[in-house]
Amino acid sequence: MSTTTVLLISFLYLLTLFLVAHYAERQSINGRSIINNPYVYTLSLGVYCTAWTYFGSVGRASTTGLGFLPIYLGPTLVAPFFVLVLRKMILISKSQRITSVADFISSRYGKSTSLGILATLVAIIGVIPYISIQLKAIGIAYDILIVDDDFWVDWADQSSFYCDKVLLITIVLAIFATLYGSRKLDPNERHEGLVASVAFESIIKLVAFLAVGIYVTWSIYDGIEDVFTLSTQNERLRQLFDLEMAGINGTSWTWLILLSMSAILFLPRQFHMAVVENTNQKFVQQAAWLFPFYLFLICIFVIPIAFGGILHFPSGEVEADSFVLSLPMAHGQSTLAIIVFIGGLSAATSMVIVSVIALSIMISNNLILPFLLKSSVVKDNFIADVSKRLLGIRRVSMVIVLLLAYGYLKSIAINYTLVSIGLISFAAIAQFAPIILGGLYWKRGTRKGAIAALGIGFTIWFFTLPFPTLIESGLLSKTILSEGLFGIHALKPYALFGLEGFDQISHAAFWSLFFNTFTYVLISLNTVPSQIEITQADLFVDIYKYGNTIGDYDVVKRAAKTKDIKKLLNRFLGESRANVLINKYEQKHHLDLSTAQTATADLVNYTEKHLSGALGAASAKVVISSIVKEDPISLEEMFKVLDQTQEVMEYSKALEKKSNELEATTIQLKAANEQLKELDQLKDNFIATVTHELRTPITSMKAFSKILLDNPALDKAQQQEFLSIIVSESDRIGRLINQVLDLRKLDAVNLDDQKSPLDLSELIGVACQSLGQMAADKEVELIFPKEKVPIYIFGNRDKIIQVWINLVGNALKFVPPQSGCIRVSIEVDKSFAVIRVQDNGIGIAPKDQATIFDRFTQVNNPNLGKPQGSGLGLFITKKIVEQHQGTIEVESEPGIGAAFIVRLPLVADREPQVIYYKPNKI
Repeated sequence: MSTTTVLLISFLYLLTLFLVAHYAERQSINGRSIINNPYVYTLSLGVYCTAWTYFGSVGRASTTGLGFLPIYLGPTLVAPFFVLVLRKMILISKSQRITSVADFISSRYGKSTSLGILATLVAIIGVIPYISIQLKAIGIAYDILIVDDDFWVDWADQSSFYCDKVLLITIVLAIFATLYGSRKLDPNERHEGLVASVAFESIIKLVAFLAVGIYVTWSIYDGIEDVFTLSTQNERLRQLFDLEMAGINGTSWTWLILLSMSAILFLPRQFHMAVVENTNQKFVQQAAWLFPFYLFLICIFVIPIAFGGILHFPSGEVEADSFVLSLPMAHGQSTLAIIVFIGGLSAATSMVIVSVIALSIMISNNLILPFLLKSSVVKDNFIADVSKRLLGIRRVSMVIVLLLAYGYLKSIAINYTLVSIGLISFAAIAQFAPIILGGLYWKRGTRKGAIAALGIGFTIWFFTLPFPTLIESGLLSKTILSEGLFGIHALKPYALFGLEGFDQISHAAFWSLFFNTFTYVLISLNTVPSQIEITQADLFVDIYKYGNTIGDYDVVKRAAKTKDIKKLLNRFLGESRANVLINKYEQKHHLDLSTAQTATADLVNYTEKHLSGALGAASAKVVISSIVKEDPISLEEMFKVLDQTQEVMEYSKALEKKSNELEATTIQLKAANEQLKELDQLKDNFIATVTHELRTPITSMKAFSKILLDNPALDKAQQQEFLSIIVSESDRIGRLINQVLDLRKLDAVNLDDQKSPLDLSELIGVACQSLGQMAADKEVELIFPKEKVPIYIFGNRDKIIQVWINLVGNALKFVPPQSGCIRVSIEVDKSFAVIRVQDNGIGIAPKDQATIFDRFTQVNNPNLGKPQGSGLGLFITKKIVEQHQGTIEVESEPGIGAAFIVRLPLVADREPQVIYYKPNKI
């Protein structure tokens, strides 16, 4: 494939990026955002997966097997904590209009200019090598694709730099970054085009990597099993199955996981996409599981591609980092190779674009602007509109960063693998972790502690990682590696203070983060924070406490002239933006600032907050201090401010309480409504049941009474039979009325006043004897304890007898005539009497057992039909048992019978010492 063709495809792809970005920007202007959803937000986090992921992971897997996994495990393990850490970072950043990770650090520690400068330098030195390996990956991809070089020079030929294909791509990326990354001075104003293009590239690189993975696994080989079977027959690959031989150990995995955990949060590009460009902090909840899923998909074929590459290129003539592209090319799959190339290009370009934009913001706001503000050019008002100059500075910074990365590639990175340079950058950015996490959760951390910690951590990182690369590149004497700096053995870059046995990354990470964290804690505990540090610490650590009131209180009295405030906004934000902000403030507070001479403290805070979004917190503080008179707040005034804060917080809590009360009331109303519906249904059931149960005996009584009335000459036997039926039906009506009355009285009467010690065995005997005739009429065997061993409970005599009458009477309805059997038994279980009423009747289906104790519930049987009764007996029984602090439950199998088990507490000083009667199953 010719150079012209490859370059044309590349530029067409980059043109597509421009079109995607342009479309997103146009949609935003029309009021329709295509990035305001959790899926685009998650895809934008995919900028984590760079050319290092795309090419380098395969290269690392080819030498260490599973050694590539920690880079994915770190973000996966930290993702569940996005809701705690990342969401808090977003809330703080939006409330203070933070522009970058360096600005975040600077803001936390008193809006320190010096700390912002140091953090920016760490980011630049740490990330530029990382950008360079993206450019290197593009160059490697070109070399593999290009067969016919036509009129272009080879990529490695440095004699004609203007023909360098990587340089041309770098220039195009610079143009894209300047067009879509610096269109607005305030990074907090959404860059729709940038986010949309990054999300688009995340899809492209995922699809391309899956495509080559599927091709290698199922076209070149016969599936996963075939790849691993062949791998076990290869001596080089067999070594990779042995983790120890592959150089993998717990120490290296632990440090790589920790480094990647910090990278996903604190890399400048990750912070920019996850925090600065976030449009809704609720998206973090979905990203917490969607992003790990994305990482899983993009690394699933790393091992098959790596092993397949080694099997196909056994002599090592092809660099492992290029297996993704070399394998399709070796099999003549030019279309797939182009797709894979575009995927790699997307992985590299998305990282480069976002990193360059993030670094340019830090350079302009934290490096150049603080010095510019002290210069006479700005200080003496030689520049009327600084906002245009700032955008120009930001764009120039982007170009400079890309040129520095390109220079690093040509001088140093060309000799190293993608992964090695990438891990060096991870270790650099990890130096932010102690002071950021400490700043989020520890109020005692101070500016001096943060500066010292970051300084010493960065110094050790530089000495143990980048410094040796300068030596290995021939720029410094190689004796330093063997003898140590200045001949001091304790200062060997790869064995600092005599620590040996660690790999280079673990060694550097251990020492740098150890001294970083130790210094941060030690100096913070021994230094006194300034007033603004105390304020910022409280705002950061307790962000949820302040809500929307954050930034409304100061530890200094600040006053300024309104005209100076307007002038400041015009100079640094531009006249149109300044007018929008002033109008918005006037409308919110119902003020007319054109007539106000003195700006309130609230207006000063408002101005500084919006200047922070454009200039960074430290520079905004410097700008505001140029027009604001500050006086320390007296102790009395401080207490007043605290009282006001307390009042606001109490008011907020009161509102929250009222809101909760309203919510609780709403829930109660809903519950009451449901209860009313239930009661209405119960009423209908009650009326239907009672009228049915009353109508049947009344109809029977009426019929037999009419027969007696119309036939006075009936013989005595028939008269007695009919009168007996009338009496029986009257009793039936009486029982129904008594049950209804019992139901009404259950909740109204307090049984505690009517309780006394009772002999349970006696009461059961009374109940069973009262039902003896009914059992005899049905020829049912009724077995109950005859021996009188007292078992005392504390209860109401009539109610307890009613329980056993209900249970035994209920059993009589369902046992078969002639062969039926009901067994009542008692036993003592610790401090409870356990009574079991068991029968051999039709049983109760499992679905009915859950509702058998509800009102108006009756068990229907296809053979016996609907039983007589109101369906209140078991409900009343359960209520009585519960009023005696007891429990009742049912055990049953359909067709076998049912057992009702009642547990009632014994009288403490009258517990029997023997079991009264143990039941046998029927």
